Amino acid sequence: MSGERLIYLPLGGAGEIGMNCYVYGYGKPGKERLIVVDLGVTFPDMDSTPGVDLIFADIAWLAENRDRIEAVFITHAHEDHVGAVGHLFSRIGAEIHARRFTAAIARMKLEDAGIGPEHVHTAEPWPAQVEAGPFKVGFAPISHSIPESSALIIDSPAGRIVHTGDFKTDETPLVGEPFDRDFWRGIGDGGVQALVCDSTNVFSPKPGRSEASLGPAIEALVAAAPHRVVATTFASNVARVKTLAEAGHRAGRSICLMGRAMRRMIEAALDTGVLTDFPKTISPEEAEAIPREHVMLLVTGSQGERRAASAALSRGKYLGIELGEGDLFLFSSKTIPGNERSVGRIMNNFSEMGVDVVDDDDGAYHVSGHANRPDLREMHELVRPAMVVPMHGEHRHLRAHVALAEEGGRPAALAPNGTMLDLGGNAPKVAGHVEAGRTYLDGAVQIGAMDGVVRDRIRLALNGHVLVTLIVEEGGEALGDPWCDTKGLPETGRSRAPLVDVLEEDLSQFVNRAGRRTLQDDDRLEGELTKIVRKTALDEIGRKPEVTVVISRLS
Repeated sequence: MSGERLIYLPLGGAGEIGMNCYVYGYGKPGKERLIVVDLGVTFPDMDSTPGVDLIFADIAWLAENRDRIEAVFITHAHEDHVGAVGHLFSRIGAEIHARRFTAAIARMKLEDAGIGPEHVHTAEPWPAQVEAGPFKVGFAPISHSIPESSALIIDSPAGRIVHTGDFKTDETPLVGEPFDRDFWRGIGDGGVQALVCDSTNVFSPKPGRSEASLGPAIEALVAAAPHRVVATTFASNVARVKTLAEAGHRAGRSICLMGRAMRRMIEAALDTGVLTDFPKTISPEEAEAIPREHVMLLVTGSQGERRAASAALSRGKYLGIELGEGDLFLFSSKTIPGNERSVGRIMNNFSEMGVDVVDDDDGAYHVSGHANRPDLREMHELVRPAMVVPMHGEHRHLRAHVALAEEGGRPAALAPNGTMLDLGGNAPKVAGHVEAGRTYLDGAVQIGAMDGVVRDRIRLALNGHVLVTLIVEEGGEALGDPWCDTKGLPETGRSRAPLVDVLEEDLSQFVNRAGRRTLQDDDRLEGELTKIVRKTALDEIGRKPEVTVVISRLS
């Protein structure tokens, strides 16, 4: 026995949908040479992460072991796979490999972070391989909702791993490579130790539909619209954006792209050659000057993002354009769980304007980019791995995917974030656990989920705030009464008196009764003043606010 092992460790994306980050290693325990697959983000919401800009995996374990990292491999250019490249590169320090289109997006991410683009290397598709320590990694074209999506074929001394990334079994994806069953059957013929597989749509019972199936319904909808047409979809779904643009073009409409992310994606797709024959576009200024019935806007914000073009249009005029009675707004997208309220708010805003909103409840205008349950079963049968490890899904998705693999007679393991698996032998085995939390991008600063910043922000939002100021002379006597300033609290309470007056009265009574020892002890004084404010506020308004006490001492 050599004592070496092949390990898999998810740090993000296993137990959630988003912020994908996976680690593979080979070598003696604790000394494995490592490769990283994907550095993605997920997005905040005002309920649980107010004020946060982005969320990505906590890579403290990786940073501690950065001298063991050989390379980073990015499967495709969705934000939940590439979005953290610029934010985390300096902590990892390893070169990045991706196919042409994905590499272009990754370089943009590095440049946005002030890092040189030379750290991203363009990889050729399979059968080309990148050597990274004990690993040889190949990018195998696979169908998804973005160009040049790739599964990774990872060869190691302990066997071959197929890391599917996000995929679907679409033979007519319009943009990007089709799913090739013969290719994957051939990969299986060579022997596969582990299939690490997308789990997103494991609960969808019917085979997935092709991107090519959407064109006729979208064209009919756009052609029948009497006034301005606006459509939103995922900016990275270049095939869908093209389908929408072509539908508008055939209806005699000029096409205008609105939203930085969508413009960047289309430009990158055209520059790298993965997209051709895209209809000519016009600027928002030109679109404003054209009659409504001759314009189609393609806009960002299908998930209700506050700063995206869809939300801006729903609030009124955006870049000179304002929607009105009889205009049509199409959501050519699926609402990701957790975004329903934000999307619903935008839909209702448009409804109040008289805009006709069409979503995808009947499945006519959107197809998923992920494999459904029958497609996952087919992938298992094509590749014929010794074991299956579900990834990219919430805990319930991973658990259901384990059951699906076991139904087919293949051993599988449920490995949420932080669970290290040994992929040797006949079945995956838990080899340990590491801390796998979240990191928040808060403005220009990265903070840990346990740092308390977001928790304090939530408490302030829920409870309001009282600032108490007291001046104490050197001898230990208060110079005047304490005074209060409140934020986020009602002006009056149950007594009908101003809340500030009631608080200051109760604080003054305490200070006037307090002994010299209490007034000379800052900690004790602060604790007593805080206790009084919270008790008085609870009596007056039924809420215990957050309290800050400032004690100034005059010498």
